[in-house]
Amino acid sequence: MSDVRVLILPGRGNSGEQHWQSYWLSANPTYQRVVQQEWHNPHREDWVEALQAVISQDDTPVVLVAHSLGVSLVTHWASRYSGPVKGALLVAPSDLEAADYPAGTEGFTPIPLKKLPFETVVVTSTDDPKVTLERATEFAAAWGARLEVAGAHGHLGAASGLGDWPFGAELLNQLIDHAVTA
Repeated sequence: MSDVRVLILPGRGNSGEQHWQSYWLSANPTYQRVVQQEWHNPHREDWVEALQAVISQDDTPVVLVAHSLGVSLVTHWASRYSGPVKGALLVAPSDLEAADYPAGTEGFTPIPLKKLPFETVVVTSTDDPKVTLERATEFAAAWGARLEVAGAHGHLGAASGLGDWPFGAELLNQLIDHAVTA
């Protein structure tokens, strides 16, 4: 058994083969993708319960790696549950409350804006079409997170061409190191 379980939380539509989350899963066989039943029209309750089922499998410390809608999933999970989560890397949070956010998600708004009970790093881009830098900064402050600005890379997903994304991997490794020593 590993010292830390790393759980990968894709956003809406899942993360395809060219997404950094998929690269990380391929390179790290101990990492686990939390699989959702409905990727395209997600329901908050279903997503939260799927995450809780995986987290509660044992008491090994957990580090969450969320992208886009997966970030909101983490905040909703933390509003309801506690557990062995020691850290979270929250990448490219989507502003689900923005007027131009596409329809099809159910129950993810309002976005919880309270301090998360574990070490958190929010990573955003200066030109993310799904969240402004100002809104991402508000999220990070509300969640008690450290904010990292990754430059101009869009939504920090497959279309950004990040490959195995060394910058994000270094942030994750820092969270894992802290989880082990906590």
